[in-house]
Amino acid sequence: MTEPTFKTVPDDGEPLRILVVGAGRMARLWLRAILASPDTALAGLVDIDPAAAEKALAETGAPDVPTGPGLTALAAATSPDAVVDVTVPAAHLPVTLEALALGLPVLGEKPLAVTLPEALRLAAAAELAGELFMVSQSRRYHPHLFTFKQQVGRLGRLGILTTEFFKAPHFGGFRDAMAHPLLLDMAIHPFDTARWLLNAEPVSVRCEEYNPGWSWYVGAAAATAVFEMTGGSRYIFTGSWCSPGLETSWNGAWRLSGEHGSITWDGDHPATVEMTPGKDVDRAAGRMWTTAEPAKGVAGSLAEFVHALRTGTVPMGEVHDNVMSLAMVTGALESVLTDRRIRMDDLLDAALADALESATGPERDLLCSRAPLSSSRSCTRAPGSGPA
Repeated sequence: MTEPTFKTVPDDGEPLRILVVGAGRMARLWLRAILASPDTALAGLVDIDPAAAEKALAETGAPDVPTGPGLTALAAATSPDAVVDVTVPAAHLPVTLEALALGLPVLGEKPLAVTLPEALRLAAAAELAGELFMVSQSRRYHPHLFTFKQQVGRLGRLGILTTEFFKAPHFGGFRDAMAHPLLLDMAIHPFDTARWLLNAEPVSVRCEEYNPGWSWYVGAAAATAVFEMTGGSRYIFTGSWCSPGLETSWNGAWRLSGEHGSITWDGDHPATVEMTPGKDVDRAAGRMWTTAEPAKGVAGSLAEFVHALRTGTVPMGEVHDNVMSLAMVTGALESVLTDRRIRMDDLLDAALADALESATGPERDLLCSRAPLSSSRSCTRAPGSGPA
């Protein structure tokens, strides 16, 4: 894949004007981050429930900015520079498509989309619009994790990266009723971080999911996944959302084993490195995408989004890259449902064929240009016409 390019927003000395879409719980975090940053200003808040928008503004101490139920109408009234999408996952596709069609770059909450075919459509739409679409993987933005990343190059060839994640939260609400709560709501964070730390992509996955007898979740609250990664390394995730006692950090507990040493990180404190004496190698191999120590969490995502728009620098979480993090979740779930090892190439080919069934116009033409032979038959007939 060629390096993505997108339109920049020239720095005129004024803050980047942000239109937020969605006034739920996560919107509070984003509103506070936008208000706290000297580089951003809140232009308005979109929500289908006007009362919810007014409540979110009041609870976060936001200024009196315009609100409304529709993105297009409020964008016309406020002239924002960019959109932050904190709607529910099912709305990510229509909201992002609408914003891109308006010529507005988008910073969206994870997951990129509900399904992998929708994610491929959004990647194509961003490319056609020439606008930045970045997905906030906010747990990457942690000073200790960036230090971990800087040390990776010392280890030489990488062998095994593991994450242990054990918590016992009583959320109530939708998570307790989900069919696959850990995989669908949480696992994308460590999966995405693993790609970044290893500088590698998933090749295949074998995953098992289970629900302990004492679990208060309807769906399986525990899972173990083994990913083969490019370069021959392995990433192993094991975790549970119903494991009281000796709980890990919300960031998980990490260990990376390489040719010349190992790194461990408990998720909260500085990482620990132990090297074989005399075996240090060039640290540059573990360089980060950004060089400065990041702001933490959502603030870090927002700062990188602004920097990308001002400079044209491709940020972490750019849509084409983030597709592969969603693919890890999708592949793990497919492995659970089919009880077999899933090859990522097969998964992506099937997702592309499905995307072609719903895409139209230039978006569909672009997807067809990327389609492998196994999916090319979908390009010879009209979308939605059924099997040839």
